[in-house]
Amino acid sequence: MSFAGINYLAVLAAAVAAWLFGAGWYMALSKPWMAASGWRSREEMLGPTGKVSPLPFVVSFVAELVMAYFLAGLIAHLGAVSTANGLVTGFFVWLAFVATTISVNHRYMMKPWSLTAIDAGHWLGVLLGMGVVIGLFGP
Repeated sequence: MSFAGINYLAVLAAAVAAWLFGAGWYMALSKPWMAASGWRSREEMLGPTGKVSPLPFVVSFVAELVMAYFLAGLIAHLGAVSTANGLVTGFFVWLAFVATTISVNHRYMMKPWSLTAIDAGHWLGVLLGMGVVIGLFGP
């Protein structure tokens, strides 16, 4: 079940693992994340409807699916598909592209460093987890 070195089952499993990791991460850090984001209450964050929209969750999963696909392609392109290569590639992608982007965006938005740490930590966990899952499945 692979094409050009990409195992589609691994991509799907990595996206699911990333999405679940994110759910756990932000549930555990919901109060500090809300405070750092500037929300005073859950009600204020939800707005006048008072309901959680499913759209951010769908967008998150689709984005993580795309991310897993390209991470799998990058890992395969760089050499053997293994957990070690998955971890190293995931870390380098996070450091080079994700941590830098979040840091710049948060500084322009004048957000506290605590928000940067929470959000960047989430994406570090996502990319490391994806790298491991992709590496475990192999090509």
